[in-house]
Amino acid sequence: MSAYVESFQVALSQAAPSHGPRPRVGLFATCLVDLIRPSVGFAAAKLIEDAGCEVVVPSQTCCGQPAFNSGDRRTARDLALQIMDAFRGVDYLVAPSGSCAGQIKKHFPELFAGEPELARRADALAARTFELISFLVDVRGVTSVKARFDGAVTYHDSCAGLRELGIKGQPRRLLDSVEGLTVSEMKDPDVCCGFGGTFAVKYGEISGAIVAKKADNISASNAGTLLAGDLGCLMNMAGKLQRLGRPVKARHVAEVLAGMGDEPAIGEPERR
Repeated sequence: MSAYVESFQVALSQAAPSHGPRPRVGLFATCLVDLIRPSVGFAAAKLIEDAGCEVVVPSQTCCGQPAFNSGDRRTARDLALQIMDAFRGVDYLVAPSGSCAGQIKKHFPELFAGEPELARRADALAARTFELISFLVDVRGVTSVKARFDGAVTYHDSCAGLRELGIKGQPRRLLDSVEGLTVSEMKDPDVCCGFGGTFAVKYGEISGAIVAKKADNISASNAGTLLAGDLGCLMNMAGKLQRLGRPVKARHVAEVLAGMGDEPAIGEPERR
């Protein structure tokens, strides 16, 4: 666990005490958020609290998706056991990532098929695991947020969130409530950006061709900001846009919905 996850825990421990019963939500920070873009974690915590929940951040590690996708089921299983133990006492597990939420919700049960007790635990955790925006809209019934962001944005539908978890309209619904913001849809928003985790490493040339086309579609939308729900996808697209000299900023959708859109964009230096 990094210092950033520890800082989430400290910040939440100093929050105002709750009054009355509230769902206890375990925030799964994700590796990329924890190590590269912790502001997404703080934005997620704010949105969950604003939805009337108590947020806790258990000590945690990787969801195991890279190992799982590479065929290393033993390591993936060991990591899954750690997550199952860490989030045993929460009402929900919520992740600001469709890919990590999808790994827990869809693939943890596969890892323990044939082991009745562990399979029961994996199924139980899967049933209460949600991607952040889906949790806000589909579970908590959030229809709007109190935030402002001036300018046009375009939204990329990440593969895992869209195809494994059915996330499509939910982020757009909340974005429509942000003051000053307009959504300018790109061509083929639901087509892969070429990241795919280890795919980008194993098949770099194919990945590069995919993200180049995606960058053209983003630019053609005439939006000044690119949003998505998965940091891996955003880093991939932001990197390509910057290398091409395209003036489009990339941000996680949670940052805009939480009113944190004035943070430096992905790939930009921190302000001193």
